[in-house]
Amino acid sequence: MPDSPHSSTVTDGIRIHAAAQYLPQESEPENRRYVYAYKITMTNVGATGSSAGGRGGTARLLSRHWTIVDSEGVREEVRGRGVVGEYPKLAVGESYSYVSYCPLATSWGTMEGSYTFERDDGSRFQVAIGRFFLVPSAPELQLETQSS
Repeated sequence: MPDSPHSSTVTDGIRIHAAAQYLPQESEPENRRYVYAYKITMTNVGATGSSAGGRGGTARLLSRHWTIVDSEGVREEVRGRGVVGEYPKLAVGESYSYVSYCPLATSWGTMEGSYTFERDDGSRFQVAIGRFFLVPSAPELQLETQSS
């Protein structure tokens, strides 16, 4: 496992920071139910370089795709529109955070995936969510969310 159970990636000017925290009060290990809260912070850091295709500026999140793998290798794919019922639109320099939850049948696992964003010109692009770890030993998170 890497030094940190969290991840931080930048794709086409959008930084995604992902971190998770075990919730023992919500979990039932005797019933193979381990619940994690995860916090995502997305920041529009501005697109640079050829991978951005000269595009930059405001980007709006349209959808999400998660790959969740537990410690026994059981894989689950989750797709959906928006995040927590919202479709954040980020100008350069703006951030958006949200908290959601992931139950596992094992005491640890991983999550990774991608978001689909759309620029003001209608072009769509995929933003990577780097693999992060759902582990009981992860440091506690500041779970409050805030938009800026």
